[in-house]
Amino acid sequence: MDNLTHSLVGALFGQAGLKKKTGLAMPALIFGANLPDIDGTCMVLGTRSLALRRGLTHGPIAWVILPLVLAGMLWAFDRWQAKRGTRPEGRAGVHFGWLYALALIACLTHPALDWLNSYGIRLLAPFSQRWFYGDTLFIADVWLWAILGLATWYSLRREKRDGSWRLPARVGLAAALAYIAANLGISRLAAEEERRDEPYPQVVIANPVLLAPWRREILFPQGESWWTRSWSLTDGLGKPRHLWLSRPCALPGEAVRRGNADLAAFLFWSRAPLADADPRSGGTVVEDARFAGRTPGGMFTVVLPDVPCEHANHE
Repeated sequence: MDNLTHSLVGALFGQAGLKKKTGLAMPALIFGANLPDIDGTCMVLGTRSLALRRGLTHGPIAWVILPLVLAGMLWAFDRWQAKRGTRPEGRAGVHFGWLYALALIACLTHPALDWLNSYGIRLLAPFSQRWFYGDTLFIADVWLWAILGLATWYSLRREKRDGSWRLPARVGLAAALAYIAANLGISRLAAEEERRDEPYPQVVIANPVLLAPWRREILFPQGESWWTRSWSLTDGLGKPRHLWLSRPCALPGEAVRRGNADLAAFLFWSRAPLADADPRSGGTVVEDARFAGRTPGGMFTVVLPDVPCEHANHE
């Protein structure tokens, strides 16, 4: 998920009462909720970053070590301020154990949320490089923003007025969980309806749609190509559409993959790879059906100008 969502979840945990456990609790919760995304620095590598992101820093070892580092930094910061005489008088005493516990709780919410979208996460890295997909929420869900944001705002407002500020935060967290559970059910229903309809595919991706949690973009493979059709909670399945107007190409062979680091990283990450003739270069362009056509020339596209398109057989 996006970092606004992660930050709001951390803040709501604090407003639910955890921020009273120790001084600097809110930084531990908010920064902790974003900790695994330190791997975002590798995005300067472009397409190659796809093989690095949502792996090691999102796996079990990082869940333990990253909160420990954050707790140590916050504890040292508090001591540094005390020595300089700049420590705020109103700050509660800092307890290292609670700092670590809160940072750990917040850090664990990160992979849980990242699992919810169709981008994927390697939850067991480095022990396993398997990708996991929740297909539940769009990577930036405005309705979840609204639930979390309003609950955080109202809790802070009640706190300033000496009211019951923990309750709004807890209600907000419960509402967010209910919203997520409903979307998970919608995705499972959409995928199951597709499996029961011709051509009865075994592999189905129910891609969440921006601003429309009642809709899904269904993806399923046929031969070397991918097909898509819209699904709505009210209207059911629409007419299937081929993702490409031209005949799809066969995916590049192993020799090409070994010689192209961008392509190797892309295919390691890709869940629904497809290839087509590239009219601009005269070669082949490789994309992922989940993001096809959305980022031409971006990190989700690999252009192979020297690899001719070999048309694949498909139905």
